[in-house]
Amino acid sequence: MREAKLKEQVFAKVEDAGIKFIRLWFTDILGSLKSVAITRGQLEHAIDDGIGFDGSSIIGYQTIEESDMIAKPDLSTFAILPPKDQGVARMICDVLEPSGKPYEGDPRYVLKRNIKSAAKKGFTFNIGPELEYFYFASNKNPQPLDRGGYFDLTPLDLASQLRKDTIGVLEGMGIRVEFSHHEGAPSQQEIDLHYDEALKMSDIVMTYRVVVKEIALQAGCHATFMPKPLEGENGSGMHTHQSLFKGERNAFFDPNDEYHLSAIAKGFIAGQLKHAREFCLVTAQWVNSYKRLVPGYEAPVYVSWALRNRSALIRVPMYKPGNELATRVELRCPDPACNPYLAFAVMLATGLEGIDKGYDLPEPVEMNVYKMTPEELKANGIESLPESIGEAIAETERSTIVRQSLGDHVFDHLIELKKKEWDDYRTHLSQYEIDRYLPIL
Repeated sequence: MREAKLKEQVFAKVEDAGIKFIRLWFTDILGSLKSVAITRGQLEHAIDDGIGFDGSSIIGYQTIEESDMIAKPDLSTFAILPPKDQGVARMICDVLEPSGKPYEGDPRYVLKRNIKSAAKKGFTFNIGPELEYFYFASNKNPQPLDRGGYFDLTPLDLASQLRKDTIGVLEGMGIRVEFSHHEGAPSQQEIDLHYDEALKMSDIVMTYRVVVKEIALQAGCHATFMPKPLEGENGSGMHTHQSLFKGERNAFFDPNDEYHLSAIAKGFIAGQLKHAREFCLVTAQWVNSYKRLVPGYEAPVYVSWALRNRSALIRVPMYKPGNELATRVELRCPDPACNPYLAFAVMLATGLEGIDKGYDLPEPVEMNVYKMTPEELKANGIESLPESIGEAIAETERSTIVRQSLGDHVFDHLIELKKKEWDDYRTHLSQYEIDRYLPIL
């Protein structure tokens, strides 16, 4: 009944808006967006039967002898792409096998499966990400458009109009934006999204990244979500606010606790702390991600939690009386270039394990962790995140919980792809080595 109603609504919107083309989106394992455009005349066929494609041509999908795949649109994701007079809309797809069974290599299905596990326990998983990014003059050279800093206003912040245009497009597509501002590094930006259920938010993140890049392109510049594009400056993160709800009630809130955190919230935090080194490969998945995760640039390095301390891996924003629905846990290691479907899946799975197994939550660390000596870190039982993607791969490869949350297909292909990336990087001869060693060795 719901599917029939959604189908009716989609056709009504197509008719009213004069839509001529519909783009069907899905992602590969690494989070790259894939798209096929269909005409209005093919819409009913696509909705009923899906659109076939070659899975062997998608990174991390099928082998050539099992390459037939189907992209089936999720009707609830229908949105008109700007400008509206262009007559183009989009729907995000689930990937299916020819039999109609969900494809285990589809990142969206991975997240759906983990959300279903949470739902069996009565939980809804909500996400509110803060995606940072840079504007540069071109994609050839990271030349900033301005020298502005945190919260700077014009004339230092030359990108304010680009942010306004981006927000206008996002809100025109029904995506709720909370606020935006110039970030700490030159030409670095942040547009924060209003929290939503994890699957919907993953779709929104994919859309957000496209819109940011398209608006920049129209203005003759380049937007990038590369985690660390400028040496000596802060990198871009995707601080991710998380909460579990039971119905309309925030399951993280306890009015009688000294931190206003329930046992559920404490178990959730403990689970993520315990497995942070294991899932770091998923939330920070590129070689360049580990250039951001270094001390001194406002990025988390040490596995600890705190209330106000922004040097911790996990921060719990201070409770405001009467605002218990806003009780949440902020994980600070993800970057905006990750695959959100997989990142949110491992975040949920590790948090749930902490709840299910009753992990003990250590005391919060409110001192600046960056300034602690190695002896102090050891005395407080504080580990570091992996220092390279090679170390992250080794941690993830041994992880049972990450394998369970991603499924064997995605897990094995991700490890294989990341090993190849690490091998390519560490065998690459850089200009740094030529300049430093050739004259003297």
